Amino acid sequence: MPQLPTTKLSTKKELRDRRHARVRARISGTAERPRLAFSKSNKFVQAQIIDDVAGRTLVAAHGRAVKGSLSKQAETVGAEIAAKAVKAGVTAVVFDRGGFNYEGQVKMLADAARANGLQF
Repeated sequence: MPQLPTTKLSTKKELRDRRHARVRARISGTAERPRLAFSKSNKFVQAQIIDDVAGRTLVAAHGRAVKGSLSKQAETVGAEIAAKAVKAGVTAVVFDRGGFNYEGQVKMLADAARANGLQF
């Protein structure tokens, strides 16, 4: 009996990209409710508030200046992005977790942003 060909297993990044594509198919930032996009690497946490209709970033923050863990960076970036957004006149956003599970740094950033005035 011939052996069936094996399929290549997907990498963690490919699986996250698929989840992110599903999320982005459903949500989009508008002028009234821009998109709060979260992203992270092995070293840093970033967040942007994006108006997808106009195609421009309204506010951005990153954790490069923060010494410490990704969790500490996420809290700092969440507070910073919320403060900048409120200053720019944005109070309500839709949250784009970037295909990451809503736990750890994603949850910390979201909680810090909510505590500092953003609604989502």
